[in-house]
Amino acid sequence: MARKRSREGDDNILPAFSRRSFLKTAGVGAAASTVVGVASSATSAPAVLGPDAVALTLKVNGTAQKVTVEPRVTLLEALRDHLGLTGAKQVCDRGACGGCTVLLDGEPIDSCLMLAADAEGHEVTTVEGLGSPDHLSPVQRAFVEKDAMQCGFCTPGFVVAATAFLAKNPRPSLPQMKQGLTGNLCRCGTYGRIFEAVQQAAQAKRG
Repeated sequence: MARKRSREGDDNILPAFSRRSFLKTAGVGAAASTVVGVASSATSAPAVLGPDAVALTLKVNGTAQKVTVEPRVTLLEALRDHLGLTGAKQVCDRGACGGCTVLLDGEPIDSCLMLAADAEGHEVTTVEGLGSPDHLSPVQRAFVEKDAMQCGFCTPGFVVAATAFLAKNPRPSLPQMKQGLTGNLCRCGTYGRIFEAVQQAAQAKRG
């Protein structure tokens, strides 16, 4: 037994402690925690989909839509190729241009970067769900009135992104608009009129 003297001067008998005993104790503890971790991960492992097509239910523009797609299919592909909602555009296919922007639970996302299976249980809103030709949303109407488009390929993504932006910032300055829409690109360079449209839509939504 090892002897250690207390501050009061009394002798306290303590069990011997060595580097070897510490390593043995630590090793047993690590092994036990590993076994527990494996067991818990096995019970909470997510369901594996595929490789065959699977049935999904996507809530798009307020309506539950059933699709049967392979697990590799993106949300963008499901919307365009299986549900006929072609507003979101497949442009860069790498989340760099914003042409495929949709709202997921009110937040703008690049639908080319999300698997359709991961959208289950969420609210998806496309540009078609914001308004119709007979009942345009304030943002859609402003884009038309300000002629904020040329080829129009990027327009749906800008409209969706601007809708989400104005929901959080109803009185944006020009620098704020530029920053808020920085994830969307217009190859035609119609940014001036796009910002005018967003400003007009902000005023319309306020009053």
